[in-house]
This record gives sequence, C-alpha cells and structure tokens, in this order.
Amino acid sequence: MTETVSTGAARTKGKGLKLERVFSTKGTHPYDAITWERRDVVQQNWKTGETVFEQRGVEFPDFWSVNASTIVTTKYFRGAVGTDAREWSLKQLIDRVVKTYTKAGTDHGYFATDADAEIFEHELTWLLVNQYFSFNSPVWFNVGTQSPQQVSACFILSVDDSMDSILNWYKEEGFIFKGGSGAGLNLSRIRSSKELLSSGGTASGPVSFMRGADASAGTIKSGGATRRAAKMVVLDVDHPDIEEFVMTKAREEDKIRALRDAGFDMDLGGADITSVQYQNANNSVRVTDEFMRAVEDGTSFGLKARGTGEVIETVDARDLFRKISQAAWECADPGLQYDDTINDWHTNPETGRITASNPCSEYMSLDNSSCNLASLNLLKFLKDDDTFDAALFQKAVEFIITAMDISICFADFPTEAIGQTTVDYRQLGIGYANLGALLMAMGLGYDSEGGRSMAAAITSLMTGTSYKRSAELAGIVGPYTGYARNADAHKRVMRKHQAANDVVRVLHTEDGRVHKLATQAWADVIKLGEKNGFRNAQASVLAPTGTIGFMMDCDTTGIEPDFSLVKFKKLVGGGSMQIVNQTIPRALKKLGYQEEQIEAIVAYISEHGHVVDAPGLKTEHYEIFDTAMGARALKPMGHVRMMAAAQPFLSGAISKTVNLPESATVEEIEDVYLQSWKLGLKATAIYRDNCKVGQPLSDGGGKAKKDAADKAASDSAEAVETKVVEKVVYAPVRKRLPKSRVSRTTSFTVGGAEGYMTSGAHDDGQLGEVFLKLGKQGSTLAGVMDAFSIAVSIGLQYGVPLETYVSKFTNLRFEPAGLTDDPDVRMSQSIMDYIFRRLALDYLSFEERSMLGIYSAAERQRHLETGSYEPLVEETGSAAELVEAPSSPAPAASVGDLEEVETKDTHGSEAREVPAQVSTGEAKTTAELFEKLTGTAVDSPLCMTCGTKMRPAGSCYVCEGCGSTSGCS
Repeated sequence: MTETVSTGAARTKGKGLKLERVFSTKGTHPYDAITWERRDVVQQNWKTGETVFEQRGVEFPDFWSVNASTIVTTKYFRGAVGTDAREWSLKQLIDRVVKTYTKAGTDHGYFATDADAEIFEHELTWLLVNQYFSFNSPVWFNVGTQSPQQVSACFILSVDDSMDSILNWYKEEGFIFKGGSGAGLNLSRIRSSKELLSSGGTASGPVSFMRGADASAGTIKSGGATRRAAKMVVLDVDHPDIEEFVMTKAREEDKIRALRDAGFDMDLGGADITSVQYQNANNSVRVTDEFMRAVEDGTSFGLKARGTGEVIETVDARDLFRKISQAAWECADPGLQYDDTINDWHTNPETGRITASNPCSEYMSLDNSSCNLASLNLLKFLKDDDTFDAALFQKAVEFIITAMDISICFADFPTEAIGQTTVDYRQLGIGYANLGALLMAMGLGYDSEGGRSMAAAITSLMTGTSYKRSAELAGIVGPYTGYARNADAHKRVMRKHQAANDVVRVLHTEDGRVHKLATQAWADVIKLGEKNGFRNAQASVLAPTGTIGFMMDCDTTGIEPDFSLVKFKKLVGGGSMQIVNQTIPRALKKLGYQEEQIEAIVAYISEHGHVVDAPGLKTEHYEIFDTAMGARALKPMGHVRMMAAAQPFLSGAISKTVNLPESATVEEIEDVYLQSWKLGLKATAIYRDNCKVGQPLSDGGGKAKKDAADKAASDSAEAVETKVVEKVVYAPVRKRLPKSRVSRTTSFTVGGAEGYMTSGAHDDGQLGEVFLKLGKQGSTLAGVMDAFSIAVSIGLQYGVPLETYVSKFTNLRFEPAGLTDDPDVRMSQSIMDYIFRRLALDYLSFEERSMLGIYSAAERQRHLETGSYEPLVEETGSAAELVEAPSSPAPAASVGDLEEVETKDTHGSEAREVPAQVSTGEAKTTAELFEKLTGTAVDSPLCMTCGTKMRPAGSCYVCEGCGSTSGCS
C-alpha cells in the first residue's frame, strides 16, 4: 500500500470549529473517571483445544465484557506478542488513534484554538472508551502505527474492455484482499461472448474473466488471511451475457451436489470445495426501472452490445426475472441493485454514474473510490425513563463525523486512483448498531409501524446532522474538490432527503421528539449548504458492524433485529454462560410487567429460546420479541419494510440479507425483489435456509433434507437399472423394570388439591414408571390420570428421556394451581407443572436440571448467598485440593464465574444482565445455542480462526468467539 495523495495545506476559510464539552468533564481526563482492571486473554480453538492466542495482564475498563476485551486484544492491539512493543492497555489503543486524529485536525485548520483541539480529543476519547461508537477495523489496525495509514474498509474498483485493464483489476483486487479488505466492481463494460473482437474473433465475455479473479481470491485467502476474500461482482441486466452470469453459482451448486454424492468433501473449507468456481464473490444484477416495469407488464427487454449500445438480443423480461429469482432460490445469488434509484440519489452525477458497490452492498459511489466507516451504539442513548436522548445523539454525531473527515487528511490508499477520488470527494459512512435492541427496550416491535417510524426518525437525524456538520466544515476548510462541478445535483439530493423527512409519520411522543430535531437539522443543511457547500460527497451508510459491534458490546448488529433471545457470555475464569438478552427485562418493565412476572418470563425464555406461551406475557406483546430466527421469526417483508423506512435517509445503502425459510418459493423471492424496488431500496440480497450444499452444519438437518430431496427427485425419474436393496428397520426396544425395584411415594398439595405420586426406578437409578393418585377411585379424573401415568411410564421404558417430558409439561397452566406444600417447588402453575418439576429434582442431575432452570430450595438459597447454584466446593487436606460435593455433577462453568457487568446510560442508570442456566460446554456461540434450543440448523460457515459457528451480520457473517468477519467491515 502506497501513500499516493496528499491533501496539502489546509484551505482555511474561517477560524476553525468552536467546540463545547458535552460528554467529558473539564479538569478530569476521561480515563480518570473509569475503574480499570487487569485481565488475561487466552483464546483457544474450541474445536481442537489448541491455544491460538495468549496475552496476560491486559488493561480494560471494568464494565467492558470479557468478549469485548478479548476481541480488541486479539484483533486491534499492535506489536509482537511477548515483546515490550506490544500494546497491553485499551488506553494505548485509543490514544494511538485519537491523538493522530487530533494532530491532523490541528495541522489542517479544523479547530479554532488549542483548547478546542483538547476538547475534541477528550470528547472522542470519552465516546470510544465508554462504547458509544467505534471506527471501522482498519482505523484500529493501522492509525498511529508504522503501517500505511489506511482507514477505509470499503473499496470500489473499475474495469474496462481491455486486457490491460482486466489484468490490472486482478492485481488491484489482490492487494486489497492481502490487506484484509474487500472490493466490488461492475463488469458490464467488458464486451459479451456474443460480440466480436477487433481482430474478428469472438470475445470471452465477463463470466470467463470472473474465473481468474475467483481463483486469485481463493488463493490469497488460503495463503494466510483470517477471513474469506470479500468481493462483489455486478453485471447490468441489459448485458448480453446476463443469463450466463445469473446461473454461474447455481450451476456450481449442482456440481457441488453431484460431487458430494460421489463421496467428495464439499463442505465449506472441505478438501475438495476448491474445485468449485465463483464461490469467493457475491454476485448482483444491476436492474433498471425500465426492466422492472417490463417485468410488471410482461413485455420484452433488449440486451445491448457493449460497444455500440444496439440491441443484439430480445428476451422476455418476466422469464429473465424468473431465472434471477430461481438462481437466488437455489444458491442465494444473485442479489439485485436498483440502478435508477441509486443514481437518483447520487450527489456527483456530473463526475460519473454509480455502477457498483462494496462487497456488503452498503457503500455505493464512484468507481475507484473508498469509504471509511464508523457506527454509533444506539442503546447507549436510551435514558433511565426509556426515552431516546436525541439531543445527545446529535452531539455525538457532530464529533464523530468531524473525526471521520479529518482521517482523509492523513489516510493512505491502495491505489493512486482510489486515493485521488477519495480525497476529491471525501466519502464518509457514519451509521449505527443496536437498532434491534433499542426498539425492543422501548417496547416497539421491529416489524411494526412504531418501530419503523422510530428507525426512520433516528436515521434522518443522523444523516441530517452529518450533512449539517459537513456544511459547517466546508465553511472552515472548504468543500470537497468535486463539489463545484456537482453543486446543483448535491443540493437537489439534500432537498430529496428533506422531503422524505417531511413525510415521515410519527406515531408516538418519542419518534416525534427525534423527528423534530431531524426536521431542524435538514433545514440547517439546506441553509448552510447554499452558503458554504459541503465537505463530503456522502455521509452515511448502514454497515454490518460485525467486529466493532462486539467491541461496543452490542446485542444486535447494524439495522438487524435480534438474532436470538438467548446468547452466550464469556466468563472471566474461562468458559461461557448462557444468558437471556439484557434488553428483555428492560422491555418487560417498560411494558408494565411486575418483577415476579419478569422473572418467570425470563426463566421461560432461557429454557425455550422464545416467548410463545411464556407465563403471563400478553400475546399482543409477542411482536416486540420477534427475532431473525426461531419460533417467532420475522417475516421476509418485515426486513424489507424496515430497510425501506431507513433508506431515504442514507447516502449509501444498507448491508442486510432478507432471510427466508427453507420452504419459501421462487414466487416469494420474486415478490421480495419486486417490493424492494417499489419501496425504494437501493439493493436487496436474500438467503433461503439450507439453499447451499457446501455449508458446515452442526447437525445433519440441512444436508439430510437435501439428500432426501435429491433422492425423491431421482426416484421419480425412470429407472435405468433395477437394484435389490435390503431394507433395515430400526425400532425402539423396551427396557422393562425389574420385578423388585426401588420406588418413592410423594404426597403433595397444589392449590388446595391433594394427591400422591409413586415413582419407580431401574437399578441404575433412571426413572422407569410413574403412578398418580388424584380423586376417588372410579372417578373420571382418576381414570384419566391412570391412563396418563401408563403412557408416560411406557414412554420412559422405550427410551424417551425424562428431561423431554419435563421440558414439555413444566409451565403448563390450568387449575388447580398456586401454592404447594413442597419447599422445593413453592408455586406451581398446574398439577402437571408440579409433578414434573418434582421428578426432575428427584431423578435428574444438577447439570440436567440447571439446563431446564429447575433448582431445589437449598440451591436457590445458595445462589442468594454466593451467586452460584452449584454444589459447594470444600477445601480439604494440606494440599488444599478442591473437592466437589458428591451430590451432583458440576457443570463446565458456573454462574459464580459470571463477570459482573453494569451498562450505564448517560444518566448513570444501571441495566443488569439476567443470567439463565449454565452451559454444558458443548455450545459456544449464540448460533450453536440457537441450534440446541430449537433443534434447527443455522446455515452459517465456521470461523477460519477459532472453528466456531458464525452468525449472520448484515450480508456477512461474524464470529462471536474471536470477532472475525466474512466481509469487509
């Protein structure tokens, strides 16, 4: 990477920015207001047990989670591990970045006085150390080091119809991949395979050149990168090779399927997957309004020669649209980018059209350009009274957008062309994370009018404030170089943003308050922009926020809803613990539930992973806790409508994938693509569960289903050869109880109703039979309970685990219910609820019960005294050996190991985390926990660094174990 562009001396038109302290306190450095602690960071590959990283004694604030400190230490600390040059404190990391920004701002005339520069430094430091925002990863990697000062994660390249340009594309893309970033480009200038070369021969076409670029990306990835090479390939819908482009990855999926059936290892990362092509890029078709209208009308559409622009082939628009949707149904590619919408919001049309995007599809700008990103943690701006502090949010945006613009003054770029365009147009990408958690905490459903209006108002305020500050900076250090040429177009787009803000329909007090500030911000944008112009050609995008989302301890990434209501939390002493999202108790309190009801609902969620039938939860509140996956998964159009609410207030686009169930049809995908166009989105990507063969699943769910479907298809074809296959039938075997067995009889009272339960066990102590006595002999109730007892007993003897019965029958609600005479189960929602809680206490181990959230009175008392449900550990002998109490096995990690974390908003309020049961040590990420709770597979790749299953983040994937991402953020 080479520094190719210098901004030169500052073009000072005013006296510099006059700044006020908002977050920090005069006379107190932000670090001095924080309690710091030392931690040991040891990272292992959870699949192999191999230690992949170790640094002890690192320094972090006490409120930073173990996960956040681990990811920052492993990803962002610079210097060789084990040497004095290695960074060991978050203070060093933040100082390295912030002081570089402050010095550059001073050198280039951004601040009125040295005092203003100091305020800028302290405010930026406070915001970062308190997790209010984060720059994108390249800033933390490079700024303030001896490396080139690359600050951008997103790049757009260009390629022309010449061999020199094509080979240069391979070269530039390779250098960008080598640095761990990603790039996108449009191949539509390359003539099609249906056109002639100047020599008279036939052209190869862009798809053939994609093979070379794909192989290059795969080689660079396998050469040592910690994540896949992220790239985007775009082709215009009127290119003559469009059908070949659309089907490239779908045909490769057929190849994968055939090779898998032949016995080759075709899982992602498998030994034989490298024989498959086009797997290192996301593909998108750039569609026009003309094409989409032809699809609606059912008319023909012309494919045009690249050189002359003449129509050389006519196709049926609906047929082509169907092929695009069919391919997406089969392999999730291609996505769509809506060309006319993108360029209608383009601030620099006089310089050139927008033809492509970065790999995650949020950055859309000129060819040979780059964008540096930063994202705010929205949940930090939610006050004690559950109102959004819009004024404080606005102040934070002003500081952050100023810092982002300063970074271009000292940044280095991978190519001269990219450097020149970035300096001339100064594209920025401010965005946010934790929207899903914020809406939940405020009691707003993600797929609701209230949720969308709140999201629209916040996004409008963010971008309006950014452009207002951009206009103020233009008055101090001058507008961007390309502004004069594009002034009318830029101001037209600002008026479009303002008009979109004016039609936002506010539905409650909160979004009304935010919208009022946004309206004023856009008025200031128009006024100041007319006077000063603008410092930046673009200001905002919504990125995936993968790694930096973990750095800020966010529950949700980017614009995404919550992935799951339960997740794993890393513990200080090692291991992990399952917790219910800390946002849920806050949301329930906001909705008016009492403490006892909240505890019951949280316990239910920790056991089941969803809110359906949670005790005491009103059905009208279910939508607030809808997630991306699971029993209450959001409908595909819920994702699309949320994107449409935010899109009019973004300079760029949104990195997000619309998830569809495996049962989704091609027609449903067509509808998502069509409605996305009508709602004004700039890009849409879809993913249908289990549509890819080459995905490593934790169980055989996806592959087994695919195998079954393939077999059904082959069986329906005419048989070529008759084969005799021996049919093997597996049947459960009944394990009968011995003639003489140990049993226990328990008398109980539930809500005043008396009864008796007799349970018998096998010689190994496993429960084998249950008899229930309720009501008089001969009564209907007694007969029903006898039949129920026999059914349960036979099921137990045929191998149905007791924990399955416990999970099904606990929390079952009917009368009689209420107080019991059992000290271990003081309250019961029904007789069934009591019986199976008692059986769990009598016959399940502590570990098994803890996974179901069932504890004895002694264990609950121990938790109040020690913070742990675990059996006590005693210290015996001169060697002080730790001896576990023999009553029950201990889990892999205890609640007592949980790091105490308090998240505070701007008014110092505390939001406590709610621990659920302890993990067994098998599931290590939220994705794996989701699979365990629901029995369904998460169709995500395994992390190349630590081997755990990643989870979706925007249109990319992110690893919760080490913070690695599959994309460019």
